[in-house]
Amino acid sequence: MASASTDRADVLDESARAFVDSAMAADAGPAGAEVAEERSYEHSHKWLIALAVMLGTMLEMLDTSIINVSLPHMQGAFSASVDEITWVLTSYLLANGIMIPMTGWISSRFGRKRYFLTSVVTFVLASGMCGAARSLDQMVLFRLLQGLAGAAMVPSSQAIMMETFPPQEQAMAMATWGLGIMAAPIIGPTLGGWITDNWSWRWNFYINIPVGAVAVLMVSAFVHDPAFMRKRRAVGGRVDYLGILLLVLGLGSLQIVMDRGQRADWFAAPWVVWTTALAAVSLIGLVIRELTFSEPIIDLRILEIPTFTIAVALVVSMFFVSYGGGVLNPIFLQEYLGYSAMMAGITMAPRGVAMVITLIMVGQLARLDFDTRYTVAFGFVLSALGLWQMAHFTLNMSMWNFVVPSVLQGVGSGMIFPTLSAATLSCVARERVGYASSLYSMLRNNFAAISVAYLSTTLVTHQQIHQTYLTQHYTVFEAWRTAGATGHFGAAAYRGMGLVYHGIQAQAAMLSFNDLFRILTIIAVVLIPGPFLLKRPVAGGQAPAGH
Repeated sequence: MASASTDRADVLDESARAFVDSAMAADAGPAGAEVAEERSYEHSHKWLIALAVMLGTMLEMLDTSIINVSLPHMQGAFSASVDEITWVLTSYLLANGIMIPMTGWISSRFGRKRYFLTSVVTFVLASGMCGAARSLDQMVLFRLLQGLAGAAMVPSSQAIMMETFPPQEQAMAMATWGLGIMAAPIIGPTLGGWITDNWSWRWNFYINIPVGAVAVLMVSAFVHDPAFMRKRRAVGGRVDYLGILLLVLGLGSLQIVMDRGQRADWFAAPWVVWTTALAAVSLIGLVIRELTFSEPIIDLRILEIPTFTIAVALVVSMFFVSYGGGVLNPIFLQEYLGYSAMMAGITMAPRGVAMVITLIMVGQLARLDFDTRYTVAFGFVLSALGLWQMAHFTLNMSMWNFVVPSVLQGVGSGMIFPTLSAATLSCVARERVGYASSLYSMLRNNFAAISVAYLSTTLVTHQQIHQTYLTQHYTVFEAWRTAGATGHFGAAAYRGMGLVYHGIQAQAAMLSFNDLFRILTIIAVVLIPGPFLLKRPVAGGQAPAGH
């Protein structure tokens, strides 16, 4: 009975929207008819449009993680050092970070469909060139091109889906979009390890070609620019060259410091100091420029909308917490529990499955007149519980002890992400959604880089502290005394001492992991009341525009 009532309500809602659109068309003449026809097309093809843009988005997100496990194989193929081969990752992240905030501005000037298609085609070509690269220099150059092209896919796809789906289905649209955003980085290492072991590391790039070709065909057939964007493109406008320069210098310098600062012991290296200073000066100049220029590259005035700012702050914090598990858990499983890359991926897979199922359920729940702030708050509760259990990991734990808290964290992330993602853009006028999506993606990516840098540095620092404390209780003389008591001197004694110190290092690392998970638990607990700072969403989970 409840289902029948809901179906009738949906039919009435569709009928009401059709009546309003037809009335607008009658009142506004040709312009109103164009809007009504555009909305009718989008609603009837919404899932085809969603599939078209999601293919590109999943390619981009998958490519950020799929090659991580194949870096040692590339290192051998190019005869590169560990520091040199990491530029394969750094170059991609650098180009990606610079281009993401420019996506909304480029789309408004050249058309979102044209820019999206150009990005997918260039990304596919760059993937083919990466697979065929014969030197490290070629690989880094092609990865730069791949990062420049892939930057548009995530913010553009988010903006397209928010414009395509009606308001009461926008949270569901963000849940669908979140399947690729959240699941691809989890699938990536497992898929990359399997491809590298069974085929070659080059096929991690070649597999992008057929999927990218399908994405190009579908985007060409089903995605169209909205009327307001076509008019904006025809008008043109001024180009903020100074803003572009400050953006490249600021975000480029920041990305280099975040990605490579730890290898140089941070501010102990002069280049880190100077690069950080350049990033700070450039970013301050960028903010001043964008707030005073009439046609900015980044529309920072969107931050004046409280709902957008609060929702983005919560999403960024959620990514900080969730990236903790994504970054720390593979290291823990492989280096300290002795899992292979494939086994580590399988062990982490339940987290991704739980997240996908939860995203689908929350997307359906958001279509009803339900206060989704409670689901977001409960998501932070589950994340905190999962992280607290992770803070009690040991070196002799079973796989089941790892799976349960990771599933809790996956369910929590799935409850948080779609509602807050919809809230960030549903409160913005349709003409500014592209700019809002670019700003949202820029903040999310840069804070994710900061979180990785913070967690990596803190892990090393705490490990050194714990190792110093543990070695104070087990000295070289005690090791020799133990060897003498058992009658094992010489090489056997040295081997015994080596095992002892290896055990101390592993235990110190385990304690530092526990420390980090406790820190992330505290952050998750602090975030629990955060969703109630937002206004209560209406049906569909969206916030009232302009709030």
